[in-house]
Amino acid sequence: MHVLLLGASGRIGTRITTELLDRGHAVTGVSRNGDVDGVDDSDFEAVAGDATDPDDVAALAAGHDAVGSALGPGGDGDPAILVDMAEAVVDGLREADVDRLVWTGGAGGLHVGPGTRLVDTEDFPAEWESLARAAIEAYGVFEDAEDLEWTYLAPAAFIEPGERTGEYRTAAGELVADDKGESYISMEDFAVAFADVLESGEAVHTYLGTGY
Repeated sequence: MHVLLLGASGRIGTRITTELLDRGHAVTGVSRNGDVDGVDDSDFEAVAGDATDPDDVAALAAGHDAVGSALGPGGDGDPAILVDMAEAVVDGLREADVDRLVWTGGAGGLHVGPGTRLVDTEDFPAEWESLARAAIEAYGVFEDAEDLEWTYLAPAAFIEPGERTGEYRTAAGELVADDKGESYISMEDFAVAFADVLESGEAVHTYLGTGY
């Protein structure tokens, strides 16, 4: 499979890139400046691109079998840019006639109980709320894109660099937590889940939570 990965230079993006390359896929990694450090593979190409420009996304996506996204606002960026990116990617994929998209989303919109999302719980960190709500709004863009085969793949409540075990669980629309109520996944295992979903073509039109 030839995959276009938006946001390939970030911590999650580089791990997804590595996982896909290790599985024999070809990857075109997109970053703002065209630099993706730490990836050295003959099946990898780093290119510059603007994920808020649908024409740019269309030109980049053309000729690829699928598009993946590990996009984020970056540093001190405005979380609202996630919505602009979602709209541009949807429009760009339509223009490029590429149907399959796996988008790295946020856990804030996942349910932790009947009618209760993680972002609405008392313990949800206030400093994460604007990003979580922007990610939920971006999810709404995909909900309306019934013509695309998208999957909105969310990590656990906590995600950080760690071990690649190859083990994880998923739940549609729900936060994945262990029997102690802790919700966690390593970036490495999130990359495994991402690649599995992309390869299988399953969980279409699904907000899918991951975790241990």
